[in-house]
Amino acid sequence: MLHEELKEKAISLKNKSVELEKIVNIDPKKKRLGELEQAAADPKIWENQAKAKRVLQEKKGLEKEIANWEELRGGVDDLISLIDLAGSDDVAGLALEIDELQKKADELELSTLMSGQYDNCNAILAINAGAGGTDSQDWAQILLRMYSRWVESKGFSLEIPDLSYGEEAGIKSVTLYVTGPYAYGYLKTESGIHRLVRISPFSSEGKRHTSFASVEVIPEITEDVKVEIDPNDLRVDTYRASGPGGQNVNKVSSAIRITHLPTGIVTQSQSDRSQHANRETAMRLLKARLYEMMVEQRKDKIEELRGEKKKIEWGSQIRSYVFQPYTMVKDHRTGVEIGDVQRVIDGDLDPFIEAALRGQKGTK
Repeated sequence: MLHEELKEKAISLKNKSVELEKIVNIDPKKKRLGELEQAAADPKIWENQAKAKRVLQEKKGLEKEIANWEELRGGVDDLISLIDLAGSDDVAGLALEIDELQKKADELELSTLMSGQYDNCNAILAINAGAGGTDSQDWAQILLRMYSRWVESKGFSLEIPDLSYGEEAGIKSVTLYVTGPYAYGYLKTESGIHRLVRISPFSSEGKRHTSFASVEVIPEITEDVKVEIDPNDLRVDTYRASGPGGQNVNKVSSAIRITHLPTGIVTQSQSDRSQHANRETAMRLLKARLYEMMVEQRKDKIEELRGEKKKIEWGSQIRSYVFQPYTMVKDHRTGVEIGDVQRVIDGDLDPFIEAALRGQKGTK
């Protein structure tokens, strides 16, 4: 019976690979990979480090996608043959192989849903505490940890150019740079209000407390996109980077705050000890936010980039995280529910992200 079930799974996976072949467009990707390999081999590429990093990032993403495709295409046929010949001791190992190939098929299918203009860009993710005082600031810090864990699980890299601590606990706001293949494509579905229900650790009454925090995700704009910024429109301030309780991270004024006077947009960076490096980071942020504003002015809806902006309060949440009186995380857009809230807080966001990308409803 187990052999029959495994063979049925393998045949189903084979059919899926045939369907994927029609939409993955692997040949153009192989051609593009060849171009990137040629570019990466040119020693002059490092004369522009930002461009070099983009080339290597795209190359890494395509290598993984092509490898997944080739392993899936060749592996399924081999598995079907092996299942027919397998003894009872070999079945468990073949079941694991099917699961691994299924994961590769799911990754390939997901990549076909991220074909938007900005989906393969790096992501800028901002978290802001909302209604709920100290509890919401603590909640914003929990979200920072959750997204940091998710980034780590994907093998992406993370920078935190700006972080504002709360007076008592937690954080008021934080900005994250997430670097990796399709970082924006994955994270764009996380934009919105996130609601927490728990017994407040900051209240002696022991009552349930509701807190809110907003998550905003925009793509990092590459040098290929032209955003003209007049230096006369900028006010640049320097200040000392500080940590909780006013502890100075640097003893010199290395942190940079840039205000774009015509729009009022403010970006800042304090992550580096170099004032020059912080200025470059703040300008990257400003460029992305100005481009976002330009796109917003040209479109009736901005959902393509960050979703509809809503107030950080009751009734506007996209997802609820409940710790008491029961444990559950529910996405209000897709209906996906997970009972193990700690698993989600530890960074397991893929079920929500995948459901949002596929537009599916269901419970996991």
